[in-house]
Amino acid sequence: MRAVTWQGRRKVSVDTVPDPIIKEPTDAIIKVTSTNICGSDLHLYEVLGAFMSPGDILGHEAMGVVEETGSSVGDLNVGDRVVIPFNISCGACFMCDHGLQSQCETTQNRDQGTGAALFGYSKLYGEVAGGQAEYLRVPQAQYTHIKVPDDGPDDRYVYLSDVLPTAWQAVEYAEVPAGGTLVVLGLGPIGAMSCRIAAHRKDCRVIGVDRVTERLDRARAYCAEVIDLRSEDADAVVADLTEGRGADAVIDAVGMEAHGSPIAEAAQTASGFLPAPVGRLVMKNAGVDRLAALNSAISLVRRGGTISLSGVYGGVADPIDMKTLFDKQIQLRMGQANVKRWVPEILPLLTAEDPLGVESFATHRLPLDAAPGAYETFQKKEDGMVKVVLQP
Repeated sequence: MRAVTWQGRRKVSVDTVPDPIIKEPTDAIIKVTSTNICGSDLHLYEVLGAFMSPGDILGHEAMGVVEETGSSVGDLNVGDRVVIPFNISCGACFMCDHGLQSQCETTQNRDQGTGAALFGYSKLYGEVAGGQAEYLRVPQAQYTHIKVPDDGPDDRYVYLSDVLPTAWQAVEYAEVPAGGTLVVLGLGPIGAMSCRIAAHRKDCRVIGVDRVTERLDRARAYCAEVIDLRSEDADAVVADLTEGRGADAVIDAVGMEAHGSPIAEAAQTASGFLPAPVGRLVMKNAGVDRLAALNSAISLVRRGGTISLSGVYGGVADPIDMKTLFDKQIQLRMGQANVKRWVPEILPLLTAEDPLGVESFATHRLPLDAAPGAYETFQKKEDGMVKVVLQP
């Protein structure tokens, strides 16, 4: 089959690789019909390369049709149309029973000290082959799937794999009160969808913040205000809109590669040129994130407010402003999305009426072979690229 593979820092290619096969009774094979490039894939492209091996198949946002199943996949059948959650979970352990599928005890990566295994996401999360390919092996398929109707385009459902539940959880964790103010930092896929979900579900004022013209323009329809960081002071604007208090809640949808952190950026770049074993040790034991977005969230949120982190962070030596967090009595909530926890609430919104605008959410639809160029364009934030759907 053809698949998108990691080949080195800022280098991916589309190669012919062996077809996946059933290995366990709980496996299934799906023929992929749509698969996305996620903003967090860019962390593998840039910062987390030390945890990758040449030839690793990328991607964790796939959907398709079941081609083959093992003997223990429950009610999953050949021919079912399914979306595959990005986290692999069993549905039966303590964590899954508590709605924490991203911490599944069956697929936890105990050797790495990380949570549930993820598709296409490095040694840190199980080195499971990803979904930017013509076919995908799905472990724990008895639970790691979402059946969707046969009607409607893929774009209606594919975001159930990651974008929709991640943004939904971000809004839930923000706990913005009725009539309150929610600031969303970063208007990439997760930030943009967070604005849409908050505008649809919550009686609140949504303020979107970014520095890319196309992203700001896309968010205007769902935000009461947008702030362009190239020309506006976010703290001053939010203070003016909130009687000087700050926002009731802030979603940080940026994460470890925020603009405005030159020293941390230099450290991240340097680690990317180290031999992989050394680079892994550096990232695990001395890694630092670019914290400009988190620091901005701490500044923008009011006293007693909530910060919801959905952007990926990976550092262990981050100089977090604990003094201000404590003094302002800020609540922090964060983590990988527990996809299947939120699906029952999201599915009823995926209709022909399309209240969240999912069917027009992608900015680019490309063939699988176009992935290398798409990664480069997406990483450089060029050509208005916000969300890419690849079609094998």
